[in-house]
Amino acid sequence: MSLNYDAPLYRPPSEARSLIFQVTLGCSFNECSFCDMYRSKEYSEKSWDEIKSEIDTMANYLPETKRIFLADGDALNLDSEYMIKIVKYIKEKFEKLERISCYAMPMNILKKSPEELKKMNEAGLDMFYLGIESGSDIVLKKVTKGAIGKTIIKSVNKAKDAGYIMSCMVILGLGGKTYSKEHIKGTAEVINACAPHYVGALTLYLENGIKQEFLDKFEGEFIKINDDESLEELHSLLDQIETKEEIVFRANHGSNAYTIKGTFPQDKQEMLSQIDWMKQHPEIVRPQGLRGF
Repeated sequence: MSLNYDAPLYRPPSEARSLIFQVTLGCSFNECSFCDMYRSKEYSEKSWDEIKSEIDTMANYLPETKRIFLADGDALNLDSEYMIKIVKYIKEKFEKLERISCYAMPMNILKKSPEELKKMNEAGLDMFYLGIESGSDIVLKKVTKGAIGKTIIKSVNKAKDAGYIMSCMVILGLGGKTYSKEHIKGTAEVINACAPHYVGALTLYLENGIKQEFLDKFEGEFIKINDDESLEELHSLLDQIETKEEIVFRANHGSNAYTIKGTFPQDKQEMLSQIDWMKQHPEIVRPQGLRGF
């Protein structure tokens, strides 16, 4: 038994074992120059009859389901009352459910009122995955993110205030060599200002279909950083993160040359020491052929 997914289908690595319902298709923004996940789709929203039918089917087939992820890239763009209706029905049909999550763009969180966000959370929507990507306004503009550092901070804090678990992604190398220091400085400032519960670091990986668009929109020469510079960015990022709130940090994505993980603030010095050791042992780098997005 399988759902009739509209490919391609994406989900965060931590949702690998989750049941996925596509409540929207594509991405309503779809202009980030580093992302081609939904370029082949036009944004649309599924009807209640279609969603209800899929929930009913999978509730009969996988009644023990504990985690559900709502796809595609823009589920939070749904009308709040519609989202509440979907989430409540999911909770009703899956009695052992522990978590419902979805991707969220800063603009979609900011468009919702605090009351709407709270009602969706109380209905059972628990967690948002949000791409910070960079905290540098210059870099964010060059990659057409559709947000600036202040709006990212505001959106994460707004969601946290409404009760959501926030898992955020940053992209090493997104500013290239030219904007490396500014990219990392700004990114650390955003993380310090909103302290997401989880932060994952990826490394820029441009698919062939998106590469030229990225270079054209960047406006100015983009010089890709190498593995040593990526490790230096990671060290600089961790060094500049200052938080009293707990942040689970992971840099173990398949796109990364090196793997680091720990929890702020208690593991900060240990992670920095691990990176210092890695700088002396380049033989542990992940081979290019084993990397991917």
